[in-house]
Amino acid sequence: MKTKPNQIKADPAEPEAVDPVVELKRAASRTSDWRARQQAASELAALKAPQSAAILRRLLADDPVHPVREAAYRGLVSLGEPAQAPVRKGSVPVKGLDKIVVRVRKSLTDGHSFADFKEKLKKMRLDVYDVLEGDKGAEFDGWLEEQWKASFERK
Repeated sequence: MKTKPNQIKADPAEPEAVDPVVELKRAASRTSDWRARQQAASELAALKAPQSAAILRRLLADDPVHPVREAAYRGLVSLGEPAQAPVRKGSVPVKGLDKIVVRVRKSLTDGHSFADFKEKLKKMRLDVYDVLEGDKGAEFDGWLEEQWKASFERK
């Protein structure tokens, strides 16, 4: 069988070249890993690809984690794109958090510890856990413990 010049098949032993923008776009969309999104924002800015600005604009506008929005802002500025600095939102970045906390708490046995609750939240709702951890930073554990304690007063 003769192959035509435009139908030359790549050698399967050769690894396919992966477009770094595609990989970074995928990392920027990981809902359960704010650190990956933050790293992707920094790398997209350094890459200076044509698609970088659009991805960074989306992160700046829509990401629930403030450090990710800050990284996107810095990236846009380094690319020379007009951008407005992100403002830390005063409210909790997860809709229905009270119900989620109660649901996780009720899934545990009576007399469970805060550590049990924290681990169960991470297993049941990694997306929520990740957003809260990224948004609250060093205050996360104390804040989450207060939410857990307050959930005993809710039904």
